[in-house]
Amino acid sequence: MAVPNPPLEMLPANLPLPPKFENVEKQRDYLKKKLTGAFRIFGKFGFSEGVAGHITVRDPELKDHFWVNPFGLSFNLIKPSDLLLVNHQGEVVKGHLPVNRAAFAIHSQVHAARPDVVAAAHAHSIYGKAFASLGEKLAPITQDACAFYEDHGLFNDYTGIVNELDEGKKIAKALGDTKAAILQNHGLLTVGNSIDEAAWWFITMERSCQAQLLAMQTGKKPIEIDHQTAMKTRAELGFPLAGYFQFQPLWQDISSQVEVVR
Repeated sequence: MAVPNPPLEMLPANLPLPPKFENVEKQRDYLKKKLTGAFRIFGKFGFSEGVAGHITVRDPELKDHFWVNPFGLSFNLIKPSDLLLVNHQGEVVKGHLPVNRAAFAIHSQVHAARPDVVAAAHAHSIYGKAFASLGEKLAPITQDACAFYEDHGLFNDYTGIVNELDEGKKIAKALGDTKAAILQNHGLLTVGNSIDEAAWWFITMERSCQAQLLAMQTGKKPIEIDHQTAMKTRAELGFPLAGYFQFQPLWQDISSQVEVVR
């Protein structure tokens, strides 16, 4: 199950926290810029695969609407003005480009099933989809992988491209109340209380998949961290604010690009 934030008094002094806003208009502008930055980062890491992949953020006012990238636009070129506002019926409320049908089918159901989820990320990253072909969960073989220990699901009913809402509902059910899901024969899905968190969980999950695949290639069985230590480690680095904070260096780098903030 998802790991709660520790009390603020237990966190380092002066730790940057997610900003607060005077009104929804300013919050919406901020979220669209942050979403744009997340796409640029995904593009930088090579998470794109043709037209596949999407990150969504729930609108701060219209809770049954989310912002998403247009179908067929490069992650590396997306600007806030390109983003689409889509409702849970799949209608594009704002924007002029088409929406990815799979993005609607998956994300609408995840957002509907999880009112606590602000953002969700899915892409066909190379190590994520390679690991997903094994049909198993990540093992706690590294400190970073412990963030997902007993906090991610497995969707093992692949039937093709996700075009129908029923398939999205099944994925949401497999996700449950966790921070991530491995979609067998497909890729990774992560969620969070912020764009920062959802994007960071995706990045570090992708790298954890890579680490486990590399360890398996040695022909030796990777040594797993024991349950008690894995749970302790998850509590120390797998909570929402930890995900938010670990994304900040990446955001600092990418937000220096003028296009991200236009």
